[in-house]
Amino acid sequence: MALRENFPPTGSNYMGGESDGYEYRTVFAGSSLEQSFAMVKAFLQEEGYQDVPLPRTAAQLELFRLPGKNKQLLLFEENGYIHNPIKILFHPDGRKKTTLYLCIYNEADEEHLLKFHGVLARKPLSAR
Repeated sequence: MALRENFPPTGSNYMGGESDGYEYRTVFAGSSLEQSFAMVKAFLQEEGYQDVPLPRTAAQLELFRLPGKNKQLLLFEENGYIHNPIKILFHPDGRKKTTLYLCIYNEADEEHLLKFHGVLARKPLSAR
């Protein structure tokens, strides 16, 4: 069953990614950004997220990368493409230019929109 219909429970490891029951996070690292983005798009298609609008190409995705000159900005902003219920993020310090972090959020959570938009504070998966 696709991830969208059967969100992974807390502490589970699904397809190489981690889940806390609300956020599922995994990494795609191809030999090029184009290859990594193609893997992300294929994964989203297979897992039931084909209706989520995405940039058409890796070049378009690059337009969502925050400028690397202001490191302080990267402390407060998410660096990448965001469209509910997914985030496709670049490496925070600009290294690993072909690596993409895919975060998918559980739409069935009763406070999903508040959590997704940061209105309701929650601990990020990496802090657990």
